[in-house]
Amino acid sequence: MEVHGGAILASSSDGNRIVTGGDDGNLVATDSDGKHEIIATDDKKRWIDQVALGPDGAVAWSAGKTAHVRTKKGELRSFEAPSTVAGLCFAPKGFRLAIAHYNGATLWFPNAAGAKPETLEWKGSHLAVTFSPDGKFLMTAMQEATLHGWRIADAKDMRMSGYSARVRSMGWTADGDYLATSGSEQLILWPFDGKDGPMGRQPKLMAQAASRVAVVACHPKQPVVAVGFADGAVQLVRIDDGALIEARQADGQPVSALGWDSTGQMLAFGTEAGDAGVLAL
Repeated sequence: MEVHGGAILASSSDGNRIVTGGDDGNLVATDSDGKHEIIATDDKKRWIDQVALGPDGAVAWSAGKTAHVRTKKGELRSFEAPSTVAGLCFAPKGFRLAIAHYNGATLWFPNAAGAKPETLEWKGSHLAVTFSPDGKFLMTAMQEATLHGWRIADAKDMRMSGYSARVRSMGWTADGDYLATSGSEQLILWPFDGKDGPMGRQPKLMAQAASRVAVVACHPKQPVVAVGFADGAVQLVRIDDGALIEARQADGQPVSALGWDSTGQMLAFGTEAGDAGVLAL
């Protein structure tokens, strides 16, 4: 199904539609029947390389330094970030958007015209952003092999290291107690089950392997994480006791994508070599 006139650079799904940004400057929504429509076009035909879906059908996207939001009523809002937008994420509560960029992240209320956006600063290049499910913490993945985080209530920050490579994949467990991350030869789970989150605490390390973790995907209901490795293997890791199930054997093709269906009964995967499939569990 061809929905763009070039590469798809970003995608996000809310279960009803997939919204994609392309290097043709178009933002396209595709529903489960395969119908697609262009919902926005960059006026300068710049690449749309970040997409996020929010509450009540809201959608956010970026081109260059500009972040855009379209509300459920179709109203458009824009924000100029201090540098190229590298990540977008809606807050779990309230209509608020986090924008990752160079030297930190900005929290923006698109509907509050007079409110000054709040900037959380940390030097360096922040390339992805995610809110904790309770909305108390904001986490970014950096160009270096580290994560950075802030407690939103007081902007107290934390640096989380110990990775052998840049963290390219993050996901929250169904109960919100852990942030699962790639970037090491094992699954790294940071604890967020207390008021201070991971501050002063050590992560849980699971699924030790010879190959690096490339992608993680948390089960939508159970304390289980699907882990895709650079050697092509896919394992299911049960957090409670560390039990492992091999869902796909290593074949030398780095796993590049993992995703659960809403029931948690099927796991889709993709590899850098172009293989893709669905594992029925």
